[in-house]
Amino acid sequence: MAKAQAMGALLTILVVLATSAEMAHGICNLSSNGIRACQPAAAIRNPTEQPSAACCAALAGANLPCLCRYKNAAGVWVRFYRIDINRAMGLPGKCGLAMPANC
Repeated sequence: MAKAQAMGALLTILVVLATSAEMAHGICNLSSNGIRACQPAAAIRNPTEQPSAACCAALAGANLPCLCRYKNAAGVWVRFYRIDINRAMGLPGKCGLAMPANC
């Protein structure tokens, strides 16, 4: 029983570390600098009305279908970048980009 609990704890730690490393380097062709450029427009508190040109440029180079897979991982976005996922999902439209229909 103790061995199973230890293995479960280790697996949890590995998942957290993998997610942390992935977010530190960016995801879906959106670099961590690109994410930071979009943060003010998707901030949890006091967001800007429009995304910056740097944010739109970062989103234009991002893999939007890939980003859709992360929309249900709101805790990760909040923890690492203080981003409201619903606002973040609206940014491509504000930049003139189309999100995939199934997103």
